[in-house]
Amino acid sequence: MIQVDGLTKYYGARAAIRDLSFRISSGEVVGFLGLNGAGKTTTLKILAAVLLPSSGTVRIDGMDVAQAPRSLKQRIGYLPEEAPLYDEMTVGEYLRFVAELHGVSAARASAAVEAVEERTDLRSAHAELLGSLSHGYRQRVGVAQALVHGPSILLLDEPSKGLDPAQIIEMRTLLRSLRTTHTVLVSSHILPEIAQTCDRLLVIRDGELVAQGTEHELEQRLGGSGSVVVEVRGSAAAAESALRGVEGVRCVTVVSGDEDRVELRADAPEALRPAIARAVLAAGLDLLRLDVGQDRLESLFLRLTGGTEA
Repeated sequence: MIQVDGLTKYYGARAAIRDLSFRISSGEVVGFLGLNGAGKTTTLKILAAVLLPSSGTVRIDGMDVAQAPRSLKQRIGYLPEEAPLYDEMTVGEYLRFVAELHGVSAARASAAVEAVEERTDLRSAHAELLGSLSHGYRQRVGVAQALVHGPSILLLDEPSKGLDPAQIIEMRTLLRSLRTTHTVLVSSHILPEIAQTCDRLLVIRDGELVAQGTEHELEQRLGGSGSVVVEVRGSAAAAESALRGVEGVRCVTVVSGDEDRVELRADAPEALRPAIARAVLAAGLDLLRLDVGQDRLESLFLRLTGGTEA
């Protein structure tokens, strides 16, 4: 669905991106990761036909974006880093305006606005002025304006930026719901958050693509072993014994515990989570949480992007 070859963009003598090449298939949700200033926004602007490249090509479903930007924009939904909102408009007025800009007929615009407000949980804010909305609601409107014309491709630049933990969970749920109907490229500099949403990852550093693949594939490339965090209700000794009995688990550490909850960390690849869950339940323990170790994800991201860990 998206084919990028040799994409390069210069601002004067500085190369914001250099020789990027990647493919995204129809229906994939792909995370675009990199530190601030790595070139993510520039790349998304070129894919959205907002900015022309210095060299290289972008094809959307076989069509060159540079050759047919106007027609392709109707198939693309784009959320910039700062949502393009007009504070004097209501939510409903603004979404109708955007729909008609993208060629949705007046007869269909009302239904399109209602549908996207339902999907982004904005119906209660339909008559609210954009200028009166909280940051979380403004981000929802930003996603809604990218969806309102029914595009097949979504390009989302930091959709969770500035959101509180509850709003991040809501945004994550929304992004997951899009995978059945859209091809999505979503940028972020937070690997733990984006890894829970995306099928695979593209990692950019200083304008160059340095890695791509699933989280597990990237970890294997760097020689990482991974860790799994388990929270149970029951005996710490029984939980530790159950985890040690799973083939492939190398080390188990009890992180914390009291009469009701015990948290353990197992040095094990993410792929062993189902086996670990079965072992915990077979030991008669209540499984309260099972997740990948966040410190591992952060370390992986820093190593790929040139952060503080090497």
